[in-house]
Amino acid sequence: MKKFLNTHNQDLLKFAEDHAAKYKNNAPFPSISFDNFFNPEFLEEVLQEFPDLSKQDSISFNDPLQKKFAGKGEKSFGPKTRELMYFLNSEPFLNFVNKLTSIEEVLYGDPYFSGGGLHEIKKGGLLKVHADFNKNPINGLDRRVNILVYLNKDWKDEYGGHFELWNQELTKCETKIAPTFNTIAMFSTTSNSYHGHPDPLNCPEDRSRKSLALYYYSNGRPESEAIAFKENHNTLFVQRKNSAQDTTAWDENTKRKTQDYKKPSLMKRVYYKFFGN
Repeated sequence: MKKFLNTHNQDLLKFAEDHAAKYKNNAPFPSISFDNFFNPEFLEEVLQEFPDLSKQDSISFNDPLQKKFAGKGEKSFGPKTRELMYFLNSEPFLNFVNKLTSIEEVLYGDPYFSGGGLHEIKKGGLLKVHADFNKNPINGLDRRVNILVYLNKDWKDEYGGHFELWNQELTKCETKIAPTFNTIAMFSTTSNSYHGHPDPLNCPEDRSRKSLALYYYSNGRPESEAIAFKENHNTLFVQRKNSAQDTTAWDENTKRKTQDYKKPSLMKRVYYKFFGN
């Protein structure tokens, strides 16, 4: 465990106990961020093996609401990344997450990294404000906590790419976290824990916003927790109030969906090609 962590948080449970109250009381929902969380030498090795996901067999999202790349589970990991991701799914780290968040249910990691793993956003990319899918697609467990590990060295403020947490009314970004190297962001996930990277990335062409994403689950969740939908739902994108940029994005997305709906089926397209209208 010591090889992964920085000197100030070697006792993970004590570190969690010291920060649990802050996590619980942070606005707009339970959340926290830590600088210099990992052993910087080890994390540097993780960064060095981070692939260009645009040139890999990765998942590409390219529409007005999200422009990003995601790795396909472990196949995207180098050896050091695999070590770190296994540690972040291990019993000591799961106990840390439980204690820090004060979640009473036992937490489980996701060895399949469904939706998680390596994430990369290039210049112009974004991820509009949203709430996450609420159940693990493989085992149906309830999604409870996200952890994001940022790997971006010498990141300038003008590049943007800040991680934003928004209030339920979508009138205000309550918390903004720069995606700088060795910073981690943690937050409790519900169907109205709105977050994202909503404005286009403004980094140089040869840079990108790199991160590791881990999600933690429980078998059931408290009835008292604010959940908009108790059944399975996918990512729920929402518009920020009084955002002309979001209005344009939603209009473009609606237009695209309408055009896709109107496209003829494959059989019809073959018929048109050979036989005309």
